[in-house]
Amino acid sequence: MTITRLGVDVGSVRIGIARSIGTIAIPMDAVPAGESSFDAVLALVDEYRVEEIIVGLPLQMDGSHGIAAQTCTDWADELSQRTSVPVTMKDERLTTKQAQRGLHEAGRNIKTSRSVIDSASAVVLLQACLDRVQ
Repeated sequence: MTITRLGVDVGSVRIGIARSIGTIAIPMDAVPAGESSFDAVLALVDEYRVEEIIVGLPLQMDGSHGIAAQTCTDWADELSQRTSVPVTMKDERLTTKQAQRGLHEAGRNIKTSRSVIDSASAVVLLQACLDRVQ
């Protein structure tokens, strides 16, 4: 039996969300960043019976932790205190670039991609994790 995972891309404006259906990651609507983001993510965990939450860790290109990585780590720590579902952090370097490339190939420009880029990045992150466990 396949477990359901949630991929999360923490941004300063939106939290991108993807969930697994079998071995495929699909985008979900992003949620606004802020205190309410925890409740929104936890509602999805309950609704889809999520068994693992994977949060992107935006390391710098040299592998070091910067401000963005610390922000995401703090967010993931807070989420893990609110749920019994395991919260795992995974390196997400270049997921946004890869997501932007995919959206561009689908005919979207930066302006029309703005509202979906976070969830597209979450898909890239989650799909990479799913591919590793196959």
